[in-house]
Amino acid sequence: MQETLNYINENKQRYVDELFELLKIASISADPAYKDEVLKCADEVAKHLNNAGADHVEVCPTEGYPIVYGEKILDKNLPTVLVYGHYDVQPPDPLELWTKPPFEPYIEKTALHPEGAIFARGAADDKGQFFMHVKAFEAMMKTSTLPCNVKFILEGEEEVGSKSLEGFVKQNTEKLACDTILISDTHIYSNEQPTVTTGLRGLSYVEVEVEGPNRDLHSGLYGGAVPNPIHVLSRMIANLIDENGHITIDGFYDNVDVVSQEERAEMNKLKDDPEGFKKSIGLNGVEGETGYTTLERTSIRPTLDCNGIWGGYTGEGAKTVIPSKAFAKISMRLVPYQTPEEITEKFTKYFEKIAPANVKVKVNPHHGGMPYVLPSDTKEFLAAKKAMETAFGKEVLPYRSGGSIPITAMFEQVLGSKSVLMGFGLDSDAIHSPNEHYGLFNFYKGIESIPLFFENYAKA
Repeated sequence: MQETLNYINENKQRYVDELFELLKIASISADPAYKDEVLKCADEVAKHLNNAGADHVEVCPTEGYPIVYGEKILDKNLPTVLVYGHYDVQPPDPLELWTKPPFEPYIEKTALHPEGAIFARGAADDKGQFFMHVKAFEAMMKTSTLPCNVKFILEGEEEVGSKSLEGFVKQNTEKLACDTILISDTHIYSNEQPTVTTGLRGLSYVEVEVEGPNRDLHSGLYGGAVPNPIHVLSRMIANLIDENGHITIDGFYDNVDVVSQEERAEMNKLKDDPEGFKKSIGLNGVEGETGYTTLERTSIRPTLDCNGIWGGYTGEGAKTVIPSKAFAKISMRLVPYQTPEEITEKFTKYFEKIAPANVKVKVNPHHGGMPYVLPSDTKEFLAAKKAMETAFGKEVLPYRSGGSIPITAMFEQVLGSKSVLMGFGLDSDAIHSPNEHYGLFNFYKGIESIPLFFENYAKA
């Protein structure tokens, strides 16, 4: 393994230079105007896999953007690791909040990243993180130390819901057959306290509509005598959570996983830092469900949030109207044993139940995803934990993330394999926001840790 680490150290600058070229490609899957850039990025990813030593590299067409596949099968009797990542990125808007153009990567030192961080859209989510796997694979191939079979599946639609991925996986179960799946699309708790993600929350996402009068009304002629849909919707949303941070939807908590006191004690070893948490997001206080720490509220408990609300006139100047309709987008993060279908149905029934009789309401489901848990006593988790402890020189703790990666549950259902969520970013990396960045320290630690994971997993 020392030979592999030596190779990595000798090629660090080249790794960054090659990543910069990928980051210059505006592979924005949400905007059709960037179709050619997304396709160009898929081709470049395929070239990198070929150059690293993968066999049977393909840019596989789908109904949407292509999936890049490659493999190296040493021996069918060896375990097989499937590496997942995505080469598409979020739109960079609002552009005026970027210090420099989002697709012109540069390195800058920060308080959290004294060695420097790579600033660009996609730096942490997910080009920088999936590229670690390509470079770690290259290092193992060049030093003849690859101990497992490896397969790569790199998609171009993660940021728009992975629309084509499930169909592709179901059509290619034999090609994608594996013993475990390795994903770096998550973060660690901090560089001082590295973690392996053992849980993700699921998601139910809906859009709601409240309709009052049959047209917008003059607020002088009708104000005070008719229901205002914005007022009604605001009251309804406010009533979805009580003063104790408890969600009021009938039956919402029926299937919630009850985490043991022992597990809660283990996760709180991460040292909840309320003052640092508040400072990092510019708040004077936090709130949430009574009886739980901030760490627990953002990981093992379900939530409900209004993500957007609109109606009436929102342009420049004044227009005195009572709107005919008001709208909102609402997301609910789910924990194990809740399903998006169950929660969407319960939300719909409850929202209709609390609506005043003088308005009409409509609930339009968008998308959802299942929660996911990787037990911390599995060989996959233990291989990742040991690998990162060797690379970081620190104890690595299990960590449940509040985010959602719906494909993890799909992979397990279709391929029958558990996913190891061994991400290396920080939650301060500004993914999906202006000035996204990824620390050089984290990038290099990822490349160092991945061969160690392969070595540990092969032995296990």
